[in-house]
Amino acid sequence: MNTRRMLFIVIPLLFILNNAVSFFVFQSGRTVQQSYNTMLDRVLLYKQIDEKTRENLRAINVHIMDRSPQSLKTLQSEASELKRLQASFAGERAIASTELTARSYRHMLDAFIVQEQHVMDALGSRAPLAYAAAYAEAESTAAFIQEEAYQLIDQELSYYQPIYRSILVQTEVMNHWGVAVFVLNTLISVLFAYWISLRINRPIQQLVQTAEQISGGNLQVDPPRMAAHDEFRTLSEAFVQMQEHLKLLIRKEKEGLEKDRLVKELELAVLQNQINPHFLFNSLNVLSKLALLEGAEKTSDLTVSMSNLLRYNLRRLDRPVPLRDEVEHAREYFTIQQARFRERIRFETDIDEEGLDVLVPVLTLQPILENVFVHAIEGMEEGAIIRLSVRRTPDEVQVSVSDNGLGMSEDIREALLHYNEESPRQDQGEGHSTGLGTRNVFKRLELFYDRQDMVSIESSPGRGTTVLIRIPAPGKEDVHVPFTDRR
Repeated sequence: MNTRRMLFIVIPLLFILNNAVSFFVFQSGRTVQQSYNTMLDRVLLYKQIDEKTRENLRAINVHIMDRSPQSLKTLQSEASELKRLQASFAGERAIASTELTARSYRHMLDAFIVQEQHVMDALGSRAPLAYAAAYAEAESTAAFIQEEAYQLIDQELSYYQPIYRSILVQTEVMNHWGVAVFVLNTLISVLFAYWISLRINRPIQQLVQTAEQISGGNLQVDPPRMAAHDEFRTLSEAFVQMQEHLKLLIRKEKEGLEKDRLVKELELAVLQNQINPHFLFNSLNVLSKLALLEGAEKTSDLTVSMSNLLRYNLRRLDRPVPLRDEVEHAREYFTIQQARFRERIRFETDIDEEGLDVLVPVLTLQPILENVFVHAIEGMEEGAIIRLSVRRTPDEVQVSVSDNGLGMSEDIREALLHYNEESPRQDQGEGHSTGLGTRNVFKRLELFYDRQDMVSIESSPGRGTTVLIRIPAPGKEDVHVPFTDRR
């Protein structure tokens, strides 16, 4: 459960608990207030009926004395008000203990109203003192109404007294529960706040310590592992990914620096062989023209091939070239070597033109061919065959250099492929014209394409050797551009 969901659950629960206690206390007080209001309204109604009954008697007396229209109007108004109170009392629902008394009280009130009407009718007749008997009855009924009102009030108070006591006890209990819940809520809130602070603060401190160590250069530190599936686990996993990305970037930077160092070393080696290149080119061109004038066409062609070979070897080594240039350079190199070995060797090519546009590091094929001449076929008297093949597939371009020479042992094959280790045998011999070894070529290829499966070698003693280079097809390679070639 993440922190946000946990807060959304716990805080509303505490809020609901507090509101529940407050509601129960409020409801208890409201019940007491409603009961009190009901009783007080009924007592006030009894009091109003009693007072209105006496006011009606006084109004009858006043009208008997002066017989004026004004006193008659006052009497009628008081009678109407008493009827209204009678209707209110009739609508009241009496409690069980006062039902009999309330019924008697209602009948007496009805009787008083009827007797009052008789008095008013008698006062309107011509017979003297005709109202006396009706007035006496009304006066007597009014006295009974007053006594019954006091009795009803006593019964109402007696009935509600235990209810009030019970409600007061319940209210007291709810007050104690309210205090207990308040204390419990306070304690839970404090504990919950402390737990939340630990849950949030501890992972943050661990992540801060990890970030400080990473910023200090310690990329081997283990980021904190969060057990809960929450935001901090996501943040910890992000730290792990960031750390892995930093390691990958550092590794790529190291590889780039290694490649730059290798290129600088190669450039230095080439520089050592650059003895006034313009003088050499001019001299070779003069020799070529002189041989042509003397009729030595083969010597002229060989001199031109040597000039082209030298010019190609003096290129910048940090710039890639199309595979087409490497193939042409390999043909020039073989032309020179064939002048040395003559009919002892044969150079065969199987070139797929669609695969010649891929980019490769400069001087990729010549060192491999040199290794073939130096170590594979130099000792053969005849029948030596060197084959250069280029094949295009949907995913890659395959370049193979094969020979039918002496072959090599498994130890030497492994040493050539694992170029970071010391080799039991040098892969370059005397007369190496470029100063570049096959292991150096393999390493440059893997650095250039940022892949570890670029080269494979098939060989066994006495059965020749095949070097296969797999170059990613255009659009599929992830070429690492050296620092010296960035703009």
